Amino acid sequence: MSSLPWLPYWRLFVAGIRQQATYRLAMVGGLIANATFGFLKTAILSATVVAGGGTVGGYDGAMMATYVWVGQGMLGSLNLNGRLDLADRINTGDITTDFLRPLDVQTATIATEVGKAVYALLPRGVPSLLIGALFVGLGTPESPWSWVLGLVSLALGMVVSQTTVYVLTTAGFWLVELRGLQTMYMMLSGFLAGLFVPVTLFPDWLATIAHATPFPSMMQYPIDVFTEHSGMTGSIERVAAQCFWLALTWLAGWWLTRLGRQRLEVQGG
Repeated sequence: MSSLPWLPYWRLFVAGIRQQATYRLAMVGGLIANATFGFLKTAILSATVVAGGGTVGGYDGAMMATYVWVGQGMLGSLNLNGRLDLADRINTGDITTDFLRPLDVQTATIATEVGKAVYALLPRGVPSLLIGALFVGLGTPESPWSWVLGLVSLALGMVVSQTTVYVLTTAGFWLVELRGLQTMYMMLSGFLAGLFVPVTLFPDWLATIAHATPFPSMMQYPIDVFTEHSGMTGSIERVAAQCFWLALTWLAGWWLTRLGRQRLEVQGG
């Protein structure tokens, strides 16, 4: 283990893939939901583009359709509900067992959750894109670099969604109940991430608030990179912003875990 310190986390990543693979019917249900809401969103936002004279917020018809279906494809791989199994382990005190293991709790948790997210791309992400391409028609990046940056941005978005929720979960070291915070997170995250409408359609003041949070890094930025919404320069800036939020949320999670470990009290112990 000492010569390959990353190996246990790789195995946890693979374990996350295998764990998620057991929920086949849930994945089918998720795909049906993705497709249903994808058609509804396409109809609404396409009408918005037409009413806007052919472009709205920098999106034309093809770009808006791509925004919808790429977003629907990503939905199963992002943690926008604010929940992690770790929250229950903190609440019950089982986290003490995790602290005794020769692994970093934060890295182990995120590796497992990212494994689940990667698997969800196969039964939900790729089919959603195929449905959109077949029945609606999608735009594709003109530059091969946009494909590369798009994949990098997608990976960063998945990880940022987990590191941000991890920060939220560490509040369990100080709070008895997290459901209120999780509900508030779920309400804010999807909206500010660009799940319902592109962030570029927000009023300026609201867009400024959104960009000051990690939420657009989860969904809006990967979509912008893939659709070449702001050109190559804009794509690089968005990937850089994702790297910033990944570093910030990771450091925040590490710091709060250290503080929480000192604060942890186990009932009956």
